[in-house]
Amino acid sequence: QVQLVESGGGLVQPGGSLRLSCAASGSGVSINAMRWYRQAPGKQRELVATITSGDNRAYAVSVKGRFTISRDNANTVSLQMNSLKPEDTAVYYCNADAHDGNWVVMTYWGQGTQVTVSS
Repeated sequence: QVQLVESGGGLVQPGGSLRLSCAASGSGVSINAMRWYRQAPGKQRELVATITSGDNRAYAVSVKGRFTISRDNANTVSLQMNSLKPEDTAVYYCNADAHDGNWVVMTYWGQGTQVTVSS
């Protein structure tokens, strides 16, 4: 079982920055990758960034060059968001894939944190 808790959302003006954090806790499983998704009202959930256990990183085209995903420690990943645009407004969710000793994979989600970019 894995528990994910996001923090760091808020209101920021266009061009500003925010840093989101996701704290993971659990036992008996190995995390394969952690991701940030976002979902705006009336739209599908969108993959924003991903980081693997080997620290390989990838980004959606819409955020590449502006957002950075990183692992702060063994249990926490962050999303540094710079040069924010109004279209970045969404609820941001932390996601993790984890497998047990039998290579059964499960997906876990955090509760989400609101990011609003507006003047």
